[in-house]
Amino acid sequence: MTAETTQWTLSGFGDEISPDPVVQIAVLQALGARHIEVRSAWGTNIVDLSEADLARLDTILRDSGMGVSAIASPIGKVDVTEPVAVEVARLKRAIRAAQVLGTRYIRIFSFYRSRGATPESIRDAVMVHMRALAHEAEKSGVILLHENEKDIFGDIPDRVLDIVQSVNSPALRLAWDAANFVQVGIKPFTEGYAKLRPYLEYLQVKDARMDDQRVTPAGEGDGEVQQTINALRDDGFQGFASLEPHLADTHQLGGFSGPVAFGVAGRAFDRILLEAGVGTK
Repeated sequence: MTAETTQWTLSGFGDEISPDPVVQIAVLQALGARHIEVRSAWGTNIVDLSEADLARLDTILRDSGMGVSAIASPIGKVDVTEPVAVEVARLKRAIRAAQVLGTRYIRIFSFYRSRGATPESIRDAVMVHMRALAHEAEKSGVILLHENEKDIFGDIPDRVLDIVQSVNSPALRLAWDAANFVQVGIKPFTEGYAKLRPYLEYLQVKDARMDDQRVTPAGEGDGEVQQTINALRDDGFQGFASLEPHLADTHQLGGFSGPVAFGVAGRAFDRILLEAGVGTK
């Protein structure tokens, strides 16, 4: 596949723009996106939305011509000592949201550890939890996307690879977050791409600086974003690229940017795609 014919599907975390889905949609569409990644709406996390609110959100999205790229769930962002049944129950709510909103992807994490515990000491418990989540996903026909993030077990490439290979489920794939790798001292492309590419199915688009861990628009940090995009283009990647800028203070539901900063992030990513000869749809 040549660069000229390569097109990826642009999406973005709507609640980084505004709590209001109508505003989220307007900004994303202004950036050329026709898909949205749903983490929360009206200030409520996706796994906590009522059936009525899920239906209301679905109507708004459909009326606007917006598809849903993924459910950005908080599953796995708890201590690994929490009962696995609790996270499986929350995953069921995320699966319900995915079914209502018409997506097969659900973003998850691989659990925190208590102070003083080492990653090695929680590995077996993490695998038990992740297998349980993957089993639930298999039953429902959805795909879990593990996002690498600091302070969880799967924060560096070797442990991310350990998870996906040990669980060994068609329902568990990887979301790639360059900024999160930088924040744990990893050069993403240099140290992680070759290992993880066989399982990589989704991009979270943000960057960060190695010296102070500050998040930046794509291409303005040390996340080797241009190299990664070029390699994905050459590999024939055809998935979603989801803007997650984190350019303002975080709030209780996660990172936030606001409409203006979100636009800055979108245009920065456009420049990287232009350099790579990749279009969006």
